[in-house]
Amino acid sequence: MRIQITTEPGTPGLPNDDFAATAVPAGGSGGALVLLDGVTAPAGERGCRHGVPWFAARLGGALLELCASRRGDSLTACLAEAISRTADAHRGTCDLSHPRTPQATVVCARWDDASVDYLVLCDSVLLIEEPDGVVMPVLDTRLDDLRPGARLLAPEDPGAFIEALRNAEGGFFTAAADPAVATRAVTGSAPAGAVRSLAAVTDGLGRWVEVFGLGGWPELFALLAKEGAEEAIRQVRAAEAADPAGTAFPRGKAHDDASAILVTP
Repeated sequence: MRIQITTEPGTPGLPNDDFAATAVPAGGSGGALVLLDGVTAPAGERGCRHGVPWFAARLGGALLELCASRRGDSLTACLAEAISRTADAHRGTCDLSHPRTPQATVVCARWDDASVDYLVLCDSVLLIEEPDGVVMPVLDTRLDDLRPGARLLAPEDPGAFIEALRNAEGGFFTAAADPAVATRAVTGSAPAGAVRSLAAVTDGLGRWVEVFGLGGWPELFALLAKEGAEEAIRQVRAAEAADPAGTAFPRGKAHDDASAILVTP
């Protein structure tokens, strides 16, 4: 098994809000991966004295430990416990009821000789390569599904319209302080023999597909496997630089943190 982790901040010198890590049990088979994309909040609008990287590291570290050590628990249960632990770590100092308390998108996967389990919450993506080379994306599309309606219903400020639906019924969900959000994640399982490789990418790298249209998910997976995530990120950065104002390719940020985890035989 070969595991590659690549992460790059959207702007050099500024904090990277992504978290990427894997665990492979010593002397045993299987492993786990966790990839988080911390949600950047406007300055002074977090209700929390901790930064988003602190939150992502706390949540990601707790989730990885739980996924690796509690193999009898579902990934949903592991995420709920990780959210609870992280909330308890700053409940006494911060307003966790604030709508922009630190939060993150989540991808995690756990595998052994029998099966591969996975969980996706919000707009980071898991790519599963099958033995015949077919690539299946695991997507939580709720945020993307809101965008066309937001442009129609609130053309003057579609971003504010969408923001009002964060962690709300009929909207989209991220991991913040409420462990119940774990039940909103997209989850699944596949026999181990039906999975050859895995790739997890944050939306900063998913722009290769979803914003700039440089190819589809299978093409992105092939690029990651053949030339590495560094090349995929380089191509995203070149596309961003060619459209700095987001005129041709509208997006929330000119540049975004970009991360990938690739697990191959």
